[in-house]
Amino acid sequence: MTRPTRFTIDLQALRENALTLKRIAGQRRSMAVVKADAYGHGAVHCAKTLLPLVDAFAVAITEEAIELREAGIELPILVLQGPHSQEDVREMANASLWPAISSEHQIGWLEQSGARFDQIWIKCDTGMHRLGFMPSEIASARTRLATQSVRDTVLMSHFADAEAPESPLTARQLARWSEIEGSSKTGSFSNSAATTGEITPQESWVRLGYALYGGSLVELPEGYSLNPVMHFESRIASVRWIEVGESVGYGGRWVANRPSRIATIPAGYGDGYPRAAPDGTPIGTQREVVPMVGTVSMDMITADITDAPDLGVGSPVTLWGASPTVDLVAAHCDTIGYELCTRITRRVPRQFHRVNKDQD
Repeated sequence: MTRPTRFTIDLQALRENALTLKRIAGQRRSMAVVKADAYGHGAVHCAKTLLPLVDAFAVAITEEAIELREAGIELPILVLQGPHSQEDVREMANASLWPAISSEHQIGWLEQSGARFDQIWIKCDTGMHRLGFMPSEIASARTRLATQSVRDTVLMSHFADAEAPESPLTARQLARWSEIEGSSKTGSFSNSAATTGEITPQESWVRLGYALYGGSLVELPEGYSLNPVMHFESRIASVRWIEVGESVGYGGRWVANRPSRIATIPAGYGDGYPRAAPDGTPIGTQREVVPMVGTVSMDMITADITDAPDLGVGSPVTLWGASPTVDLVAAHCDTIGYELCTRITRRVPRQFHRVNKDQD
């Protein structure tokens, strides 16, 4: 490896986050969401780390589940979007997956395929209005699935505004959920934000996604904390002085108002760093945070290190990780950390820190 840019995935932090979230979840069973390559962290590595700590996994589509099965993952895997065709139903059955069913036509595919499943999850639309049966349609869906000799069904729904537990939308969703017969016995409503924000609907499962990887859009309960799993790191490749009135980068967006020392870092939007990052987006160094300046290029970004004279060529920098966090960088870019983690590209190597198997 010649270029010093890399993603480091701290699997021990992942493990510790899972243990923290399980404590918050209490008696509810834990499902680890590893869709979108585990939010960019590497689905197979993360799933193998989480195997002894969770009760099941969840992915978005069948292809993601098959990747886990081929890697030797035998725990139950829920496919959140359910089947996209009758052939998809058969592939799910062959891989012993749990489909999430959200429409009449998906039930039709089940009936036509003759496939059998130990467990099927039924999506209920309590207010997100993307997928799912309306609460009044749940009984009919259950009846049709019963004719397919399904051994067990689990109800599920999804908060549209879990980051705002006091919002009217959250209250409406909780009210609709509580009216569905059986939702509290074998049901799942909470995602990461609902779990860490302690919304606590009646349910038997929590679906843990973004929080597993150390991100959070809500404040955790007192005494709990999460650790970043992904660290986007590089080193300064070049340093130059520019005079007052000179600009940096495409379009000359940032203009020096004093003699300025500019560092160039070999990472850009071709690696997953957001092109939308504005001037002042924080970049971490060994001693302090420095501001990014100038428009992000495909392969490079620039930073103003005038006030950090100890930095030079070869100095390590953190684009996100412990400081700054991915959520902080995302906030500067008017987006969320979910997007930054899942948009990283293949050309940046990922290095995995392995878990000490002898630890509790």
